[in-house]
Amino acid sequence: MRREQDAQPFKRVRTPRKGEMPGVVEQIMGHGKLRVRCSDGNIRMTRIPGKMKKRIWIREGDVVLVKPWDFQTDEKADVIWRYTRTESNWLERKGFLKM
Repeated sequence: MRREQDAQPFKRVRTPRKGEMPGVVEQIMGHGKLRVRCSDGNIRMTRIPGKMKKRIWIREGDVVLVKPWDFQTDEKADVIWRYTRTESNWLERKGFLKM
């Protein structure tokens, strides 16, 4: 029997909202910049905002959630979330990640 202490808390996966899209990190450029292949087919140069830089480590192949800039929408974006391996598998099964 499992005790309540051993049970892991249920955590919702953050789904893309309006203006956001998932993507896969292709290359780390340095200085907080990444090259990401987005689900719409574009490859965007993204930046990691200051509040995420020291807290979250992003590697090549990670699935991230990006928000394209208001101008240069097909070229640049900001990273707003990094998915874990389990969360990215769930996104792929549900059809959010079309690569």
